[in-house]
Amino acid sequence: MKFSISVPLPNGWPWGTRTANNTNASGFLTLAYPSLIRRYDFTITRAKKSPDGYLKDSLVINDQFPAPLIQANWGDTIQVTVHNKITDPPEGTGLHWHGILQKQSQVPGVTQCPIPPGGTFTYTFTADLYGTSWYHSHYSAQYAGGLVGPMVIYGPQTVAYDIDIGPLLLSDHYHREYFDLIEDVMGTDPTKIAPASDNNLINGRNNFDCSKKLPGDVAVCTNDAPPSIFKFTAGKKHRIRLINAGAEAIEKFSIDGHTMTVIANDFVPVIPYDTKVVTLGIGQRVDVIVQGITGATDAWAIRSSIAAAPCSLSNGPEAKAIAYYTTEALKLSSTGVPTMPQTVAWPDFTASVLTGCANDALTRTRPWYPIAAATTPATTKVIDINLIQNATGHILWTMNGVSFRANYNQPILLLSNLGNNSYPNSPQWNVYNFGSNSSVRIHLRNPLPIVHPIHLHGHNMQVLAEGIGTWNGAIVNPSNPQRRDVQIIQGNGYLVLQFDSDNPGAWPLHCHIAWHVSAGLYVTVLERPADIAKLNIPSIMAQTCRDWAVFTGTTVVNQIDSGLR
Repeated sequence: MKFSISVPLPNGWPWGTRTANNTNASGFLTLAYPSLIRRYDFTITRAKKSPDGYLKDSLVINDQFPAPLIQANWGDTIQVTVHNKITDPPEGTGLHWHGILQKQSQVPGVTQCPIPPGGTFTYTFTADLYGTSWYHSHYSAQYAGGLVGPMVIYGPQTVAYDIDIGPLLLSDHYHREYFDLIEDVMGTDPTKIAPASDNNLINGRNNFDCSKKLPGDVAVCTNDAPPSIFKFTAGKKHRIRLINAGAEAIEKFSIDGHTMTVIANDFVPVIPYDTKVVTLGIGQRVDVIVQGITGATDAWAIRSSIAAAPCSLSNGPEAKAIAYYTTEALKLSSTGVPTMPQTVAWPDFTASVLTGCANDALTRTRPWYPIAAATTPATTKVIDINLIQNATGHILWTMNGVSFRANYNQPILLLSNLGNNSYPNSPQWNVYNFGSNSSVRIHLRNPLPIVHPIHLHGHNMQVLAEGIGTWNGAIVNPSNPQRRDVQIIQGNGYLVLQFDSDNPGAWPLHCHIAWHVSAGLYVTVLERPADIAKLNIPSIMAQTCRDWAVFTGTTVVNQIDSGLR
């Protein structure tokens, strides 16, 4: 599929003859037509929203939750102008385009200063990969308050399909305001550092049983909130773009009566394989093709359930939507809301929800375009994950004994661009300077029974090995290991990732659970600093820092967490 082009195209596609068979999407892209600019204008505000019937304080883009869909073709330029209109109280903000390889990834305190209240910033970046992704705030835990939206970049097909259903955002949902949650997460009471979600949503919808409100909760709540519904066509192949846009939960996705064929993990097309259930850690995307049942006229339940403890924590783990083949199959309640079909979940799905904390085995997830792993990387770093209580009684996550904390006024990338690559007075920035090494292997060790979806900015990392216990040194599929930008490290387990140093920058490597990175589970990968010094960073970056300095000169920023999420 291609998106909105009115000029003649060589071979009929913007990407010309390039396919997943002959092109590494992570490489440089020369377009078959002049680059088009896809422009978007976003205004961030506070609003009252009730996606599940419970009215709560939210952060929204253009008064929408989820935020608007961004669409482009592979190689297009995406330009997003963001207006920060957050008030009562005012806050900084900043958006991150998840999985994009851009030279300056937008993360407050790492690559840019926050956009101050009343400020405007225009992001311009190349759609350098294709497939399914999302964007979200990376300022404190704002995205848990609603600042999330889908992004689709159209590119070559690997497996034919008839209908693009579009993105399905799967997200845990909290009724409390995000800053209240962070106050608990960053507190001294160990019983409050891992808040349980109140509900689970599919594309921002799912009903909440208002009788389950806590005693004393006076929020407006209306039962019978509508589910998301999706039209299927009998006998046709449907592409569904799954995105875990939650704050804490591992999601388990399935469609009653239908088998799914996995065709992509994150931005990487894979050799297709069939499954009844898809597991997504936060930030992960999985594209599937679903064959419509021949002659079908009925409706089926779509399920996304939050994995049971200890994988995740939720008081309302089950989200449902409807796949229907005919309008007549949609049955309505007395209030006119579609009622859920009484179809039966796959046994594989039920078992996975109860016991599965891991992604699919690496032996199943082979990229379509093969890239062999360097057996002897230029450098290797071992990083141990831990949970500590500091001298003041606060509970923090650490990586190699350091809990990260951003300095919003001094982004690491801008300092490196000026030649400052040593931070002796700021160990909490947790910078790992890998110098000019051509390849980097990172071996993560997790001795606790808690899972972490690990995300690396700026790269599709090769996932060499993962599992429970101690790594034995073996690489899974060494001639073509899985590549993606988020991978779950299991509780009491290990994760070994590797990447070529082909993208100079200051790249966050962190857990994508909002509460964990808020509490410091983060390092900065400083890649090729000698080349960072040569980057021509737009002047608007420095101007945004000056604007932020003006704001913080008169306003004390209540940064109670690491500053990132």
